Amino acid sequence: MDSLLLADKSPALPRAFCLAPSAVSGSFPLYVIPLGMTPGGAHDSPTWMVIWRDETGIASRTVVSREALVQWACQGGDEILAHTTRRMRFCEGKGPSSFLETMLPGGPVVMGIINVTPDSFSDGGNCLDVDTAVARGIAMLEAGAGILDVGGESTRPGATPVCHDEEIRRVVPVIRALANAGAVISVDTRHAPVMEAAVAAGASIINDVSALSGPCSLDMAARLGKPVILMHMQGEPGTMQQAPSYMCSALDVFDALEERIQACRRAGIDQRNICVDPGIGFGKLASHNADILGHLGLYCGLGCPVALGVSRKSFIGQVAGVADPLQRLPGSLALATLGWEQGINIVRAHDVAATVQARNVWQAVRSAAQ
Repeated sequence: MDSLLLADKSPALPRAFCLAPSAVSGSFPLYVIPLGMTPGGAHDSPTWMVIWRDETGIASRTVVSREALVQWACQGGDEILAHTTRRMRFCEGKGPSSFLETMLPGGPVVMGIINVTPDSFSDGGNCLDVDTAVARGIAMLEAGAGILDVGGESTRPGATPVCHDEEIRRVVPVIRALANAGAVISVDTRHAPVMEAAVAAGASIINDVSALSGPCSLDMAARLGKPVILMHMQGEPGTMQQAPSYMCSALDVFDALEERIQACRRAGIDQRNICVDPGIGFGKLASHNADILGHLGLYCGLGCPVALGVSRKSFIGQVAGVADPLQRLPGSLALATLGWEQGINIVRAHDVAATVQARNVWQAVRSAAQ
């Protein structure tokens, strides 16, 4: 079984539940998802999906009221009560304050994508020239991007790695120019030397598709003291789409991200400076992506802001039958809206103006309905 969509369903919460680490994941096998939340929480969700794994890792789920969930947790003892209420607080935006609240207050953020690469999957070669990349970034800022994500190495499936010096040569001039223009810059890299050079040039955030698992990356990020975005990827870009496998994809990704958060904290990175990204399309089949996208609210329970990268992804092409990445804007906006409905804080976008417009309309309608 590799999809929560196929997991067993139960009409009631489990009796005599044992909150012990799973033999499969090593994490506590209890998860909660608020149904009907707004980004950042701001209210108590009246209805919750509760998911639990048995000792083999197989998941079951049910939907209950807030009152029933809290009552069940109280009956389970102090450890289950503490674990459950902690997850609920995180999902409702009542956990630790995050860097986004001070850096970019005001709701979901659109992150503009600037690929200074010859081989990115949808726009490779468009911004190899520094002036062109900077002009694209300025246009994104004017269109409403809150963050500009600058990357110098393609991480598409099957991509060839780039040496550190070449990656630095590509990104540093662009970062420096855009930072001098007042932009909030994230550097999209999985290499410690590039992180260091990018921050020295003005980058404010480190966005790592390998969740700081590369050589020296964790120590470097801790030393630099900048916010980090930890993305989930099964494998590495060159081989990640070669038969990826999960027991329950949404839960397995949650457990992996939770482990990386703990690794960051052990290294001295403040949880308030951590954001997570479930990594749509990175070591995942279409069924895995659909499972994760249908349960995005789960990741709010990690106690960090959640980023989502779905812009022009191949998953959209597979579902909609659209081969050209440049023709996937409607699907990109549909998935961005799905993310906002489930509490996502950052959406990465190639098409910034359209994504900002979609966000603004969504926010206006949601505000009027409350």
